[in-house]
Amino acid sequence: MHSEIAIRCAQAEDARSIALILLKTGWFPHLSGDSVEFQIERIETLLALSYNGSDCRSVYVDEAGVSNVFAYLTVQWLPYLFLSAPEGYISEIFVHDGLRGKGIGKSLIETAERESRERGCSRLMLCNARDRDSCQRGVYQKFGLQERESIANFILKL
Repeated sequence: MHSEIAIRCAQAEDARSIALILLKTGWFPHLSGDSVEFQIERIETLLALSYNGSDCRSVYVDEAGVSNVFAYLTVQWLPYLFLSAPEGYISEIFVHDGLRGKGIGKSLIETAERESRERGCSRLMLCNARDRDSCQRGVYQKFGLQERESIANFILKL
């Protein structure tokens, strides 16, 4: 199936599908307090910001058809003073439960890698919770990503 998968830039019409993917995971309790319509509007706004000339984010979806997206990936383009070139940071990658293992995630990551190379990035990075199925199965290592064992990831909730 991998060779048949087409990836494209997300459009405002994809917001409903993306919102449903996020809500279905159940991983983000802070999203469930708002209506689906609110989430769709929020995502539409973020998609518009992605393509308003700021050039700081790319959002890709599988080409299942507009308004019928089953997977998406968001990559942030980050300049660092300590790196020789920018970094592509995959901040979100979600594939519908029933379609995992069919090459969609790999196609999304390959698209992000291709754009990273075109932008002259020094590396492509992502974070994942160790208890997630994709991490447990070693999915990202299969795609060529290596775990940085010497780095801890800290956050400050605001």
